[in-house]
Amino acid sequence: MTRAVEAELPLWPPVNPTRGPFTPLDEAERDRYVGPVRRVRLPTGAPAWLVTRHADVRQLLRHPAFSSDFRRPGFPLLRPLPPQAAEGGKGSFIQMDGGEHSRLRRMLTAEFMIKNVRRIEPLIQRTVDEALDVLAAAGPPADLVSSFALPLPSMVICHLLGVPYADHDFFQTRSRTLLDREMPPARVQRDFEELRDYIRALVDAKRARPEGTDDLLSRMVRERVEPGELDVDELVGMALLLLIAGHETTANMIGLSVLRLTRDPGQYAILRDEPDRAAELVEELLRYLSIVRTGLLRVATEDVTIGGRLIRAGEGAVVLISLANRDADVFDEPDRFDPYRQAHQQVAFGFGVHQCIGQPLARAELRIALVALARRFPGLRVTAAPEELSTRDSSVVFGLDALPVTW
Repeated sequence: MTRAVEAELPLWPPVNPTRGPFTPLDEAERDRYVGPVRRVRLPTGAPAWLVTRHADVRQLLRHPAFSSDFRRPGFPLLRPLPPQAAEGGKGSFIQMDGGEHSRLRRMLTAEFMIKNVRRIEPLIQRTVDEALDVLAAAGPPADLVSSFALPLPSMVICHLLGVPYADHDFFQTRSRTLLDREMPPARVQRDFEELRDYIRALVDAKRARPEGTDDLLSRMVRERVEPGELDVDELVGMALLLLIAGHETTANMIGLSVLRLTRDPGQYAILRDEPDRAAELVEELLRYLSIVRTGLLRVATEDVTIGGRLIRAGEGAVVLISLANRDADVFDEPDRFDPYRQAHQQVAFGFGVHQCIGQPLARAELRIALVALARRFPGLRVTAAPEELSTRDSSVVFGLDALPVTW
């Protein structure tokens, strides 16, 4: 029996250009997006379930009957796949389920544990300080995205993986293509193949010289590939995932965080005057900004009831974590940014077995970067009006194209 579609709407709340990227939903939009699980139609024309309430989101994301494998029938694709996409996902464990997902994820878990991230915090601090030195030497005005927000996480992930930072233009432009929902499939396929071939050549070079370096890819070659636990294509897919996620998400969070905080000089000053509060402030920024605005995509492998609605096997679901993080049943006055809020229930990194493996690193980079920026440039201010800022509305990861600042 065909299920009726209850709403026709884009699957990401629109950005109001006259009010900037932090616009809360107006009353009409809230009625359309927020509420019980409902049937909607995707941009591809296919139906899916829309999940926006915090409790429903957590229930679905931790349920083992919801698959992340985009090759399964009924998976809620937001755009047509390139011709060879199904062949290119090897090693990309965020698109895998069960034992296959666990095997690959476990190989990286130790690398991103909080205790290991703490060991590299001096490296992050040095990288931040050096980037701020360059910014200060160049003098105002500046574009904070290109001069700080993007280079910082790119340098850190390059150092950890063993990827030459000199190649950052190559992998950054291709990463953005892969994340752009409006990019033609042929262009996505081409850039994906170029990026995959680049990583493959890098891994091959490390296999030829496995000793003497201690970056993540070299260790994985020595400890996993050579003993036969991991094949080269799997390592290439894992490295590709880490490289893209490791700089795009944090870069966009830094830019948007600075924009939000500098709108209220008192909030920005908290970073300088109360640096011990920075970790709590980062949690509220993660909740409030929720940059993965197109949602997390799943398909049911068996009949499951979520939020009182039966989702049948083979039906897709779109989980809007950005709206779960604005759920009034969990967060008081959720559309208000509160730097003193206890926001630990936020789900910006997802929830369940697919929760972002790199979240300790992302939190450390955000905390260190924002505190150092506020200390070095306490008078930093944005020089563009909200309607003048160009936002990345078509990207899976929301952000700013540029952030003009002075000090």
